[in-house]
Amino acid sequence: MSIRDYLHEKAEESRHNELLAYLMFLAGAIFFVGGILETLLISENPKWLFFIPYHLQPISGATLGLSLILSGLSLLIFGITAGMFYSRDRAWYMQELHKAHSLEENSVSRKREGSGKKFPSRCNVSLTNFPSFNLLSMKQKKH
Repeated sequence: MSIRDYLHEKAEESRHNELLAYLMFLAGAIFFVGGILETLLISENPKWLFFIPYHLQPISGATLGLSLILSGLSLLIFGITAGMFYSRDRAWYMQELHKAHSLEENSVSRKREGSGKKFPSRCNVSLTNFPSFNLLSMKQKKH
């Protein structure tokens, strides 16, 4: 396995992990909103901690709402953190892949220069080699 293949595989893996991190963020947002709605529907007058409602009386829905809020908030935070980590990780792999590609291109160009052979270009046709385009030179030779 070459270094380019390895870096390409690691970049794909980081892209996949970044997608999973953003899905974790999305699940956290759904849990968080569900927990807030659960708490607001169960209690008539909830207590508030910044933007998080909670209810302290022993109602089964209050415990469920608080657990959904806390798990949703943690998934939100971990999802964003993991997404940023994997995004930077993928950017680093792509940068190293670009360096490896440019080093390979430089070594190929050095081999071409060092061998003394000129490799044909893709469009190696000269229009002056055809007889129809050498009419001017033929007229000059006649005079």
